[in-house]
Amino acid sequence: MSLSTLSYGVATLANLALSFLLAGVWRSHPLVRRLFAASVLTALWAMAITVGSPTGRLPFTLVYLLEMGRDAGLLWVLVGVFGDTAPRWLPWTILAAWIGCLSVGLLGPALIWRHAIVPIGPVQLMTRGSLILAVLGLMLAEQAYRNSSQKAREWLNVLLVSIGSQFAYDLFLYAQSELLKSLSAFAWAVRGLVVAASVPGIVWAVRKSQRTASPIFVSRHIVFYSTTLAAVGLYLCVMAAGGYYVRAANKSWGDLLQGVFFAGAAGVLVTLLLSGALRRRLRVFIGKHFYRNKYDYRIEWLRFVRTVSSVQPDNIRAGALQAVAHVFSSPGGYLFTRDDSDCFSSTAEFWAELHRPDSQPPAIEDNSDLVQMLRRGWIVDLEEYRITPANYDNIRMPPWLLENRSLRIVSPLMQSDKLIGILILAAPPAPFELIYEDRDLLMTMGSHVAALLAQYDSDQRLAENRQFETFSRLTAFMMHDLKNCVAQLQLVVSNAPKFKSNPEFIDDSVSTIDNTVGRITRLLDQLRPGEGASLRRPVNLREVISAVLVRCAVRSPRPTAAFPDNDLTVEADVDRLTSAIEHIVKNAQDATDSNGIVRIEVTRPGADAVVAISDTGKGMSKEFVRHRLFRPFDSTKGSAGMGIGAYQVREYVRALGGRVEVQSDPGRGTRFAMTLPVSKAGARRD
Repeated sequence: MSLSTLSYGVATLANLALSFLLAGVWRSHPLVRRLFAASVLTALWAMAITVGSPTGRLPFTLVYLLEMGRDAGLLWVLVGVFGDTAPRWLPWTILAAWIGCLSVGLLGPALIWRHAIVPIGPVQLMTRGSLILAVLGLMLAEQAYRNSSQKAREWLNVLLVSIGSQFAYDLFLYAQSELLKSLSAFAWAVRGLVVAASVPGIVWAVRKSQRTASPIFVSRHIVFYSTTLAAVGLYLCVMAAGGYYVRAANKSWGDLLQGVFFAGAAGVLVTLLLSGALRRRLRVFIGKHFYRNKYDYRIEWLRFVRTVSSVQPDNIRAGALQAVAHVFSSPGGYLFTRDDSDCFSSTAEFWAELHRPDSQPPAIEDNSDLVQMLRRGWIVDLEEYRITPANYDNIRMPPWLLENRSLRIVSPLMQSDKLIGILILAAPPAPFELIYEDRDLLMTMGSHVAALLAQYDSDQRLAENRQFETFSRLTAFMMHDLKNCVAQLQLVVSNAPKFKSNPEFIDDSVSTIDNTVGRITRLLDQLRPGEGASLRRPVNLREVISAVLVRCAVRSPRPTAAFPDNDLTVEADVDRLTSAIEHIVKNAQDATDSNGIVRIEVTRPGADAVVAISDTGKGMSKEFVRHRLFRPFDSTKGSAGMGIGAYQVREYVRALGGRVEVQSDPGRGTRFAMTLPVSKAGARRD
């Protein structure tokens, strides 16, 4: 017994058994009736080849008719999978292709034998006709799977693989025949076993199909776009290259190489029908490179940016949510951000009037499965999750999300690898399918929204820090001035036991206390909002510096001063300006030996007045002047100083519209120059 006889004999018995099983239920469903007819035609085809294989004298016309009949039965089944939803042109197109292949196969040999006008043989005619029908069969199997519901795929994919495997093997067999101009005896013999192996899958699919109705949904405007043609074309190109190598190397087309190409044909079918991940990736690749985009990204991005830019800063969350919802025509949604309890709670919402919910959604725990998945950059399609949660690793979803059927999309707001917030959108108007373009657009807009939210939170924290900084600075300035006031009062108290009977001491003490009270009162006035500018008035620099000379005369070295011929007047608070100059003079005295020099010089080199305090003391390094002199709370006096005197002087001079310049060298002394704008009254007197 030859391999061909055994192979097709097994196929005959398998299809007869299938026909017997289907005969009992053939009235239950139109698809079962089509399967019954296809199994009968396949059994007749296999029986004829089984009988004719030992003699090898089976007429070509009969073989071709049986081939076309078997293919017609399988194609009829695939068209029947679509049911009533199939476009009208689909069965007519398949019928026209089948009639064309049948006519050419039957009329071609007659033309060859009688008129010799067709330059191809009968085998080539059957090869090309069968190749066309094999490609049509694979395309129908792919489209049936593409348009089927998720529930129907539980049994439909087995049926499509069982039928599609027969067409895939035909593709391998006849592509090889087209290349070599002859049929491979071994491949032809094994074909029967392939057909027999598909029968158990058909039986299983029929039993499962009884529980599912209307497996296919096809819109009336369906357009068949298929990856089958591209896959078949690639397969034929590879096979042609292999054939070229075989001929160039003068080798035979061995069984091993045939097996490799059969594996390629099977791989085409598995990729299209079995591997959902590969099929999705292939669909995304083809959609990106061969089809028009779903969105006009320039228009959508401009609209998104325009919407976000038009909202007020304190309403940035709701504005960003509204901008994303408008892109997808979503009627509303929620924006969740992290709260103080380390959860994600709803901080903004946007709803059209007819879709506004009655209650607020609960918070989402930070350690929930949903948050962990969103941190990996996943976008959750709630409708897909309800049907196939395995696509999302069967994570536990918050119950309120699943119960609310109006919600559709859950998208993360990522800034780098940090989850800033969660965007939940209501279902856009039907029909809507969340494809790769929607996901890419969501991730891009989500990154932009995350950056906006992070910037907004940073601005809020910065504003709060500035308020605390202002309060701390005012407190430090107040403490510094109070320290000077306390020093004056301590001096009075320490000298009281010794000079309390001296009338001059009493007068001087009263004057000192009065001055201290006035300074504290003015200090409190300055702390009130808007009072700082109202205390400014024209101040004569000669009078201010004369008062400084008197206050600092009790210490060594006693400061001296030089004034221009004309008096200079500046707009300032007399007490604060006096305190600022006094502070610099006292620092100069601290840094200078008793036999040194501390000198105040007032000049007017241009439009401004310059008050320069020079000393011959220790001096400071340029590094210290550049980085530490005006740094607040950085003191060289240890616990005796607060480190804000120089900083306070510079800030006050800047507030007056002036500037401070310091020149110093270690061992050569320091020159501290304050440039102050001359008041208009002083300028007119000049």
